[in-house]
Amino acid sequence: MSTNAELSTNTDTAVAPQDVEAFANRLMDMMTSASLTMMISIGHRTGLFDTFAGNPPLTSEQLAEKAGLNERYVREWLGAMTTGRIVEYDREAKTYRLPEAHAALLTRAATPDNIAATMQWFAVLGQVEDRIVDCFHNGGGVHYSHFSRFHEVMAEESAQTVVAALHGHILPLVPDLEDRLRAGIDVMDVGCGAGRAINLLAETFPNSRFVGVDFSEEAIGMARDLSQERGVTNTEFIVRDAAQLNETDRFDLITAFDAIHDQIAPAAVLAAINQALRPDGVFLMQDIAASTHLHDNLERPLAPFLYTISCMHCMTVSLANDGAGLGTCWGEELAQEMLREAGFSAVALHRLDHDIMNTYYVARHG
Repeated sequence: MSTNAELSTNTDTAVAPQDVEAFANRLMDMMTSASLTMMISIGHRTGLFDTFAGNPPLTSEQLAEKAGLNERYVREWLGAMTTGRIVEYDREAKTYRLPEAHAALLTRAATPDNIAATMQWFAVLGQVEDRIVDCFHNGGGVHYSHFSRFHEVMAEESAQTVVAALHGHILPLVPDLEDRLRAGIDVMDVGCGAGRAINLLAETFPNSRFVGVDFSEEAIGMARDLSQERGVTNTEFIVRDAAQLNETDRFDLITAFDAIHDQIAPAAVLAAINQALRPDGVFLMQDIAASTHLHDNLERPLAPFLYTISCMHCMTVSLANDGAGLGTCWGEELAQEMLREAGFSAVALHRLDHDIMNTYYVARHG
């Protein structure tokens, strides 16, 4: 690959060679980073980072044996990790070491700070690239069924941002909520996915009653299996379009974690949630921390990632069903407007230190 700026100046307008060179270097940095995201995902899925952490320097043979993996593949993976400055290499001893500072962001023990789990998204999204390109030409969208491992990876993401933070950070956003849950209330989780959050709540608060709703039969199956595995008896899981909840004054608390923006009919979902709440009920919603306005997202952390995952998942799964296609960056301004239009009388926004990706909304029934 050449970075010679003179090769890239075939225009009538004068182009500064240093600008072309700088952008070429940036593109090559992107290629390096993209390659490492794939290898980090594999390191997470195979348990290599977890095996590596806390050990003295290891040869590729020793690491492969400890992890129960094929040495040749482990050695090539270590090549990427070493040249990517993620793993340290001793050329004399031919051993590898995962620095503690890196392990603090790459292992399951590091949850909720395990960024390696998030790296899985790039492989998941890459599987539907051909279908997304077709949508650029013909419109429409890509259905959930075409995304391999989506619910598995989403469950890990939820474990990072929601499950691990429920008691210490999220539930305290609503005053006295934990006391009410201990006493016993009715709770619904809209877009419950694989059910990690609702099952944890059900285990912790056995006097309360929990209903999980999701459009996906696969996700509901995973949620039921988890509930049975843990011996939880105060849960119910239902396959249902959240726009058709058909409930009135039934629930004291309704939650939606990273679920509203990819709904087929989000306005109808929010109205249905408001209708399902009792007069003193609360809607606790987690959604992406972004602005509705593109120019306000220019300096927002991970904004290119948010628009990418929107184009390749959140927006397209809605459009696949002729939905609104809000997209990941529907933004705080539009979210507040839609909550008010759905009938909520008061909406408070919160940010949590552990979660740079999301905004938390506490909306009161109106």
